Amino acid sequence: MLKHVDVTAYLDRIGLDGPRDLPELHRAHLSTVPFENLSLDKVSLEPGDLFDKIVRQRRGGFCYELNGLFALLLGELGHTVTRLAARVFGAERLGPPYDHLALLVDDRWLADVGFGDHSTFPLDWRSRADQEDPGGRFRLEDTTDGDVLVLRNGKPAYLLETRPRELADFEATCWFQRTNPASHFTHKTICSRLTPDGRITISDHTLIVTTPSGRSETPLTDESRREAYRTHFGL
Repeated sequence: MLKHVDVTAYLDRIGLDGPRDLPELHRAHLSTVPFENLSLDKVSLEPGDLFDKIVRQRRGGFCYELNGLFALLLGELGHTVTRLAARVFGAERLGPPYDHLALLVDDRWLADVGFGDHSTFPLDWRSRADQEDPGGRFRLEDTTDGDVLVLRNGKPAYLLETRPRELADFEATCWFQRTNPASHFTHKTICSRLTPDGRITISDHTLIVTTPSGRSETPLTDESRREAYRTHFGL
């Protein structure tokens, strides 16, 4: 639970003036809190530190931070939340155990505000049919090992275990992701959020704007990148 934390301030951070249903909370979070790795040396999974960074400092984070804090907010709002560990599909192989943190909400919805470009709304955990979302066509498939495969537009995104986990279980892989040269998070900076008609991203020194009509890329200098962070992300 979010002890000594102002839930109203959290809702204000994601642009809401009061509690909403899960889909609206999910979309609002993706639209206001960026997926970013701009300060990996300062990552802490302690609830108070997560709240301070994301709400008070109005920063973003990566999956362990974003879904870690979102889980606590949902718990405060009366939802039942189960933390699930996943392995992400890379170009050549699956990532390590605890590679990603996703959330099962009320034993019905797969919520994920920490994967970057993914589903805009929670996915129906009980459905094994295609699920249309502004972010693409998603599908959940059971594996012979008892895991659940999450596909986007026919391609595997990540493989979920169904065993409940605690946030502390992700500490070791979180440390690996932010410090090890084998982690892609240590190779370049990323800052990205959902927009009403697509997504806006700063990847290293490139501003990327994606809309239904296409994708544009604009090179950034150090000065223009700082201004882009302020303009598009409030950082």
